[in-house]
Amino acid sequence: MTTLTETPTPPAPAAPGNAVTRGIAAVFKRRETSIVIAILVVIAAATLVNDQFLLSNDGFRNLLLNPSIYILLSVGVAMVIITRSVDLSVSSTLGLTAYLTGRMFIDFPGIPIIAVFLIGIIFGGFLGLINGALVAYARVPAMVITLGTMYAYRGINVAWAGSNRINPQDMPKGFTSLGTAQILSIPVLTIIAVVVLIALAWYMKNTRGGREFYALGSDPEAAQLYGLNVVKRNLVAFVLCGAMAGLAGVLYTARYGTVDSAAGYGVELTAIGGAVIGGVAISGGVGTLWGAAFGAILLLTIKSALPVLGIQDFWQQAVVGVLIIGAIVLDRVLALRQHKKLLTTKADAS
Repeated sequence: MTTLTETPTPPAPAAPGNAVTRGIAAVFKRRETSIVIAILVVIAAATLVNDQFLLSNDGFRNLLLNPSIYILLSVGVAMVIITRSVDLSVSSTLGLTAYLTGRMFIDFPGIPIIAVFLIGIIFGGFLGLINGALVAYARVPAMVITLGTMYAYRGINVAWAGSNRINPQDMPKGFTSLGTAQILSIPVLTIIAVVVLIALAWYMKNTRGGREFYALGSDPEAAQLYGLNVVKRNLVAFVLCGAMAGLAGVLYTARYGTVDSAAGYGVELTAIGGAVIGGVAISGGVGTLWGAAFGAILLLTIKSALPVLGIQDFWQQAVVGVLIIGAIVLDRVLALRQHKKLLTTKADAS
């Protein structure tokens, strides 16, 4: 007797519409999408109260220009936080580099602007290297080390600058004009920040070094057992963070023109807050640089919009604080939910 075997029918390919729907759903589940929506809501609310907030030339320009420096700071801090560290000294690095920028134009007349940019980035990276070396070799928590260097760098800046102040007329017009220059109605400083963001985000996502940042932050001990050079990754993260703060210091000088020993004071909280709100988990190993940048933009947009909405200074700070606390709580809830889901999957598999 011949037995007829029924040939299994291959599964039908997924309908294109379903793939598109899943893709759209995935986009809306991302933390970055929710932050972009929040930015648009804040802009819309402020514009309804005062249409000059967005619809005037100055309003539109400031919305793009104001976050540019903070994008660099938040992106730099995010790379350190992803490795399960933190850098509190970025504000002092920015201030010291900003004053160095002005002094270079005064002490070396005719110095090329591009050379000033390069020196500022290298100087910031050097200060970041000091932080990284102390964290990696002294094995002291990064929060303690960078709190100390924050005061040390600021003290050097105060001792160097004293009561002196650098003014726009002390620097070449070609440099100070960068603070207001535009290309196709987009500020040059914003273009610089976005180009740097794209380059570093690509590095973090597509290179082995970038992926090792996440591995180190997820489980430092496992990463070391696997053979990852923990010291090197820590050093690179802090150097890149310092370099971003150095570049931000140069842009700060171009943006504001006037620089003294208090330049950049307190900006580290906004930089760290932007990264955390953007989905960079303070416990390390999670987050994207795009999220950190959008988080910084959201904070700066809120700070600009709240006075338009008639909210007093105290409540402005309170709103920012609530956002940071909410982001940390949300990250913790999501982490616990993911852990529970993994445990359930393992139990089902066994």
